[in-house]
Amino acid sequence: MTLPILYSFRRCPYAMRARLALDVAGIELEHREILLKDKPPEMLEASPKGTVPVLVLPDGHVVDESLDVMLWALGQNDPENWLDELDTARPLIEANDGPFKHALDRYKYPNRYENVDPAEQREIGVSILLELEHRLAKQEQLCGDIPGIADAAICPFVRQYAHTDRDWFATTPLPHVRRWLDGHLESELFARIMRKHEVWRVSS
Repeated sequence: MTLPILYSFRRCPYAMRARLALDVAGIELEHREILLKDKPPEMLEASPKGTVPVLVLPDGHVVDESLDVMLWALGQNDPENWLDELDTARPLIEANDGPFKHALDRYKYPNRYENVDPAEQREIGVSILLELEHRLAKQEQLCGDIPGIADAAICPFVRQYAHTDRDWFATTPLPHVRRWLDGHLESELFARIMRKHEVWRVSS
């Protein structure tokens, strides 16, 4: 193996954030698109927990947490200085990956959980996004006026939240979040990382 191998699923927000950092870092790799309902044994052998992204390095080392993939990629090459804002970004990413993701899952997939009110979970999401709204009212991006690691790490999850009910999201008191989200989703970077790939199969 001469290139890193990335096991990914196009619509997974964790995989999206990894692909964003890998693209910005200019990492050449072998992209293996998977189906979550039919995970290849090669991926499960590398990472038995069975979630994406999974990055297998040429030396056999496996990186299978999305934020770790981002940090590995930017540790190789950080042309836009995303790591400069890491200390400021960490609390925002932790809030996204903790309480916001908890509410997002129960809003988007209420049937997977017992005694869940999706409307209540949706409002919890709004309350968390209001913290981002206050930041974005004063600056273009989450940690300043240029995109960085916080924006890349959080944007895919806000996208998923917004797309659950786009008409409703358009009515929320989050104009700066919507402006920020649209800017990222309309960027060339996001278009590149959302290119469709054929599902990877082992060559016979």
